[in-house]
Amino acid sequence: MPPIDATATATAARLLWSARQAGTVIDQLPPDLRPHDLAAGHAIQAALPAVAGDAVVGWKIAATSTAGQQHIAVDGPLAGRILAGFVHPVGATLSLAGNRMRVLEPELAFRFGQALPPRAAPYSVDEVMAAVASLHPSFELPDSRYADFCAVGKAQLIADDACCGSFAFGEAAPEAWRTLDLAAHTVHATVRGADGTPRYERQGEGRALLGDPRTALTWLANELSALGVGLRAGDWASCGTCMVPLAIQPGDRVVADYGVLGRIEIGLAP
Repeated sequence: MPPIDATATATAARLLWSARQAGTVIDQLPPDLRPHDLAAGHAIQAALPAVAGDAVVGWKIAATSTAGQQHIAVDGPLAGRILAGFVHPVGATLSLAGNRMRVLEPELAFRFGQALPPRAAPYSVDEVMAAVASLHPSFELPDSRYADFCAVGKAQLIADDACCGSFAFGEAAPEAWRTLDLAAHTVHATVRGADGTPRYERQGEGRALLGDPRTALTWLANELSALGVGLRAGDWASCGTCMVPLAIQPGDRVVADYGVLGRIEIGLAP
C-alpha cells in the first residue's frame, strides 16, 4: 500500500481531533486514511498541532511496562505530543466527560533545560540527564479516540497521539533527586470517593518505566531524534505510569505521594 499523502494525513488528524473534541469514538480510521506503518502513524500525529491550533509543550511515553504493552497489544513504548491545552494545574478538577479509559496514572516527568536536537549517533543516558533541568511528580488522565484501543494496532495508536490525555505537573523535586535510585523509588497513591472516604490505595516504583525512568527518558530522546524532531529546552517529558493505572470515577480525588520528590493531588468532577 502506498504512503498516505499530506491531504489524507491532515484529514485523518482532523477526524481524530474532532472525536477528541466531541468526546466520541470511532472503530478505527477509514481504510483510505489508516496508517499502514509507523511512519504514517507518526505523520498523522505530527499534523495534530496545526489541526488543533495549539503548541507542543512536551512529550509523553505510553506503554513503558510489559503489562502496559500487552494491554494495548504493542511490542514497545509509544511517544506522543503534549499540547499546551492538555496541561492543567495540580489540584485542578478534571472532567471525565467523554473519557472511556477512566484511569489516572501517577507518572514521573522531566523538564529539559537544554535541547537535544536530532543527530545520527544515539544519545547516552548521561547526555540526556545532563540536559534535564528538573524532575516533577505528574498525573496523566489518558484516553483514546478508538472504541477498542486494544485492537487497532501500534500505527493507529501513534496516530491518535499515543492515547495522550490531560496532564498535571507538580512542583520541581529537590535537586537531590539526581542522587536517588529512581528505579527503586516508591510512589504511593490513594483514591478517595466523593465523600472523602478512601476507596483504595496502590503503590508502584520507578522501575515500571522501562526498568528505570532515566532509561525511559533516553529512549524518548533517541526515538524523537530518529524521527527528526528532537527535544527543545523547556519541553516536558512524562515517562509513563509508576503503577497499574488507577481506576477512577466521577467525584473521586486522588493523591500521589512521591516521598522526598513531592506530593500531588487532582480531583475528578462529579
